[in-house]
Amino acid sequence: MKTFGAIGALIVLLAVQASGDNVTSPGLPIVMWHGMDDTCCFPFSLGGFKKFLEAELGVYVKSLEIGNSIVTDYKSGYLIHPNRQVEDVCNQLNGDPQLANGYNAIGFSQGGQFLRAIAQRCPTPRMNNLITLGGQHQGVFGLPDCPSISSKTCEYFRQLLNYAAYASWVQNYLVQATYWHDPLNEQAYKESSTFLADINNERTVNETYIENLQQLNKFVMVKFTKDKIVQPIESQWFGYYKPGQDRETQKLEESELFLKNRLGLQEMQQRNKLVFLECPGNHLQFTKDWFKQNIYPFL
Repeated sequence: MKTFGAIGALIVLLAVQASGDNVTSPGLPIVMWHGMDDTCCFPFSLGGFKKFLEAELGVYVKSLEIGNSIVTDYKSGYLIHPNRQVEDVCNQLNGDPQLANGYNAIGFSQGGQFLRAIAQRCPTPRMNNLITLGGQHQGVFGLPDCPSISSKTCEYFRQLLNYAAYASWVQNYLVQATYWHDPLNEQAYKESSTFLADINNERTVNETYIENLQQLNKFVMVKFTKDKIVQPIESQWFGYYKPGQDRETQKLEESELFLKNRLGLQEMQQRNKLVFLECPGNHLQFTKDWFKQNIYPFL
């Protein structure tokens, strides 16, 4: 896999620069969460995208920042445990009066599963629609290239995940370890994943997670059909590798998580709350027209 975040967001921004045919009826505010290798506010990525959405839709847009600086926010994509980040964001959302009547959420790459954790753990203010662009809802089994940091550091991360992803110190140290899902060792994943296995109810069933997730109006999952970053691509639609191997994949409906209804996704599907969209591009690559046609209806 290659890098998440800033590069993809730059492509997004270039693809959806403002046009004259603005939407005139404002909807709910929007909360965005960036991916790895990005921040809330780079003008060439989510900072610019925030301004675009504000101008196009006439709504308040909050691009989430972790910590008190861009540097800390950038590091959060690698080095601040998702549980700490989710707790911080819960406080941010509760403290923002402009979100008091609810909001729509857009998660870019790993920001997608982080925002789903918000929906499950932080029901107030209410999230209306959750839109995940290239999110990894069943995790990943592979490491992106990360050209924004040194190749030596990138290789070190790769070795950690390949050989020690479920060691407690790696789980605490490296964000990507917390949603590393080894299909060759499902038991170790379920027992040791300190983030994804919890929000997917794979150890014990947290009924509150189910109740809160079902409060969503729509849960929209966008899969990039030529994605060279997320492994496997099916994770973007809550599918994954079949247990015990890393070649054949299965759909959400074939997974134990769905069949045992560990997140209440069966009911959400029956009530037409789950929306599966395809975009014919690499990770986070889409055009202005595609975004308007497919995402605007949920904003």
